[in-house]
Amino acid sequence: MAIKVEMLRCFCAVAKAGNLAHAADRLGRTSSAISMTLKQLEAHLGGPLFESERKNRLTPLGEQVFQLGENQLKHFDGTVEAIERLASAPQGVLRIAAVPSVAALAFPLIIRYTSRHFPGLKVELRDADTVQVVEALAQGWADIGLASAQHSLNGVASSLLFSDAFGLVLSDGHELGRGVAPVPVGEVFAMPFLRNALCDQIQSPAIQEHLSQVDVSVYNIQSLLAMIREGDWATLLPRTVLRRGSGGLVFRAVEGLSETRQVYLYARETPSAPEAVAGVEGVIRSMNWSD
Repeated sequence: MAIKVEMLRCFCAVAKAGNLAHAADRLGRTSSAISMTLKQLEAHLGGPLFESERKNRLTPLGEQVFQLGENQLKHFDGTVEAIERLASAPQGVLRIAAVPSVAALAFPLIIRYTSRHFPGLKVELRDADTVQVVEALAQGWADIGLASAQHSLNGVASSLLFSDAFGLVLSDGHELGRGVAPVPVGEVFAMPFLRNALCDQIQSPAIQEHLSQVDVSVYNIQSLLAMIREGDWATLLPRTVLRRGSGGLVFRAVEGLSETRQVYLYARETPSAPEAVAGVEGVIRSMNWSD
């Protein structure tokens, strides 16, 4: 017997609800039908998924099946939604994923362009970190991606879009915010410092040594910038991050920090709306990223 999607859906629903009745209500099925499905799945796997009949505690096997099952259900449901959107969009669907700092600059221009030149085209925009952008491209959930690293993906072309200098970002009311000379590394980390995901792209041994001692990491850029505006903290970010919604912040060069964040443009080679993808690529490449 093959494991079916509905088997995983029933099991994951029970695992999250902690009992058969709540899971049955959520799925619109009877408790006895859910119970039978679980028994079939356990028989196929050759081991129990729950510690007891109460279904409120998973076995070690159940824990692993739950994690894998949840991932597969998300992928399956996302694929079904994409297929249905394609069927209901005669002009096609254009899906774009980008890291937040680039998305804030590119998305408004992209929407103006597609609205003018491709009326009726459904456009889906998603801001995500680089790992999620690459995953969206690899799984076929995105036609165009803008990410802070280069990856080799089957069926996806990539090219360097721009390079972006790293520097110190802090409140314009901070005492170091008024200078113009590069800030020594020691001074950067002498103040309260917040690490972020982009810091991992800095390979300088001196800076990485300091970063390893930082206790607080903030992975959401908007939350990070909001904290820095309060005046107590600082971080290292690419200059482009400050181009949109950066009031109250300043960017300072750091002594010995010459590395850059490299942003790549990805495009699927066989998208559902090839003319729109080609046009949007042109819009993205024509932007002045150096300002």
